[in-house]
Parts: sequence; structure tokens; C-alpha cells
Amino acid sequence: MQRRAFLKQTALAAAGGAVLGKAVAQDASGVAQDALPPAQDAAPAVPDAPASVPHAPPAAADAPAIVPEAPRLTWRLASTFPNESPTLFAGAEDVARYVADVTEGRFVIEILPAGKPPRPDQVLQAVQRRDVDCGHTVSTRYFDTDPALSFDACVPFGLNTRQMNAWMNQGEGLTLTREAFGRYGILNFPCGQTGAQMGGWFRGEIKTVDDLRGLKVHAGGFARHVLARLGAVPVDIPVEQAYAALEEGRVDAVAWIGPYDDERLSLYKVARNYYFPGWWAGTQQLSLYVNKAAYDELPKPFQSALSLACAMATGNMIAQYDAGNPDALRRLVSQGAQLKAFPRPVLQACYEASLAAYNELSAKDPMFKRLYDSMLAFRNKQAPWSRMAEGSFDNMVATLGAQGA
Repeated sequence: MQRRAFLKQTALAAAGGAVLGKAVAQDASGVAQDALPPAQDAAPAVPDAPASVPHAPPAAADAPAIVPEAPRLTWRLASTFPNESPTLFAGAEDVARYVADVTEGRFVIEILPAGKPPRPDQVLQAVQRRDVDCGHTVSTRYFDTDPALSFDACVPFGLNTRQMNAWMNQGEGLTLTREAFGRYGILNFPCGQTGAQMGGWFRGEIKTVDDLRGLKVHAGGFARHVLARLGAVPVDIPVEQAYAALEEGRVDAVAWIGPYDDERLSLYKVARNYYFPGWWAGTQQLSLYVNKAAYDELPKPFQSALSLACAMATGNMIAQYDAGNPDALRRLVSQGAQLKAFPRPVLQACYEASLAAYNELSAKDPMFKRLYDSMLAFRNKQAPWSRMAEGSFDNMVATLGAQGA
């Protein structure tokens, strides 16, 4: 079944009266002290969630237009992501393409790449003010604004890709994160995942937790906060400056994403120690932030098209990283990258520092606590099953495959 016909038929079905959303109560208490002022009408009714795309009947070759009398609309989308991460930027391109396909070109989304206003770290504020209608970003960027928003992306020792998808679409994840974003008049749509990330490129070795003290590290959001608790010195630089910063000693380590994206930065030439795992990101979810008032003005079929487009973009990104990372890692190793696992005592120290941060932030913000408690319960329920089913299967294939190689 062709992608366009499939999406169009699904959106037509939604236009016929299927209601995908449910109401969500707003908890207006506990906003972080440095957060933006909440929107006045921020109590959100949760709209179409980007859940798994339902099955649709085969489309006729001459499928009718979505709604003959539908208006023509153009939205502006601000992207956080630079050209150095084309995989991440492609998520917004997917959304724009799918939405245009489904609506027969009646709903157009124009993408403003990083480097044009708003600044990459101001997408949340721009969508809240409706300087743009929507933005494609990652919520860990706004940890300093509101730590609770990080659960929309990734948190230390949190969820992997499968678990995050399940928590968002079948657990409480989407409901609770939308309640948190409701404080800013924004609807968040999951719109991409990177999968598990690497721990970053280090000029020197990390043998004990003492090696983190005084280390100048470029890392994002929650990870930066935890590393600072262990004595590291967070350094905020644009990723396109990472090579020069490492070469000149302005930073000692750079955590980016994983082999498929990291390869383009050539950091192995100036920092050969490539550590794993990225304990702060079992996956990293990207999101489409949508201004709530702008969303409410959309015709119902356009709302459904947007939700479906985000779901399709998420699947594409996961597949792209899963397909691209293995070969990229082999190329990096062949060019001199040294793969190294963080020592267990270092991971233990990071875990304990993360727990202390969770407890402190939970005491400050009831919304953060609700998200943390929900994520933790979901992870603890899922982990034994994942270890027994997926883990044992992966180990079996790896072992038997090695014997037959």
C-alpha cells in the first residue's frame, strides 16, 4: 500500500467522526521558578495522540480529495536542529511532506532551519508566543526552564526506545507530558527517536569518578545537571564548534548522539576515546511543539493529518538510526576511534547522583514528581520482560551467530 494513499484514507476516516483524544486535567501547581509565565488558557484537552497508525482499507486509485471545501493554510515551523544533524532535521521534513500529501496540498508547513529566528534554544518560547505555529525540537533543551519537560525526551537511567514508545502511547507518558506542556499553551507530539546514545568523545580516559572532577564537558539538559553534581564543568557550545573546542582544549569531552551523526563531526581525530553507554539517553525522543490555539483552529482532518505525520516521522527516524549506526561505528573504529565502556564504579556514581537529583526536583515540583513516579514504575515493570525476552534473544543470536561466522 502506497504511503500517500494509506495516510489519506486514514485521515478521511478520522474526518468522518473518529475522536482520538481524551480530556486531561491540568495541574497548575509547582512550576519551576525560572519557567516562562504559563499561558492563560493553558488547560489542554488532549487531541489526537500519535499512537500506532491504525489499519485502513486499501485505497482506491482515484481516492477523493480529503475535504473539498477545506481551507488552505500555511504554518511556520522552527527547527532546533542544524545541518550537522540531517537525520534529526529530516523529522520536520517528513512531517511537512506527509501533511501536504494527506491534505492534497491544502495544509503547508514551511520549515525554518536552525540559524534563523528563533534561536535553537528559544523554540519553546516562540511556539508559546505563537511567533511560529509549531517547532521541532528536543525537550532536554529546556531543562533549565522546566525540568519536568525532560520526560518528553530522555532522562538519566530512564527508558529505551521500545519502552518510551509504549509509555507515551499506551501508558501515562503522553497524558502527563501534555499536562506539563499545557502550562505553556503547547501540545507536544512525539516526532522522532534516536535510539540509545553513546557516552561521548573524551580526550582522556575515565577510569574513576575522580576523573570527572574539573572535566569540561559539552552535554545536554539533565545529563549536564548530573555531571555537574559529580564535579564536571558543563560547557555550552554549538555542536558545529565541537571539533575546534576539543582541538584547542576548550572542552575535554563532547557528548552528541551516536555513530551515524557523530561521524560527520570527525571528533575521533581530536578525541579518540569513544565511551558508552550514554546513561542519560536510553533513547532520545524528539517532539513537535504545537501552539494550542493554532491547533484548535485547524479543521479536524488537518489535526488528524498532523498526528499521523508525526507518527510516521518517528518510525522513519528509528529505522534510519538502526540501519545507519552499525556501519558508521565500524568506519569510526577503522579510522582510530577507541571504544571504551564507562567503568562500573563510574556508572554507579552517576546513578546515585541522578537519584539525588530526582528526589530534589520531585520535592520542588509536583508535576515533576508525577512524571518521575510514572516513568519509574513503567520502567521497573518493563525491565524484567525486556531482559528475559529481547535480551535473551539478542544474546542467543549473538552467541550462535559468532559460532557460525
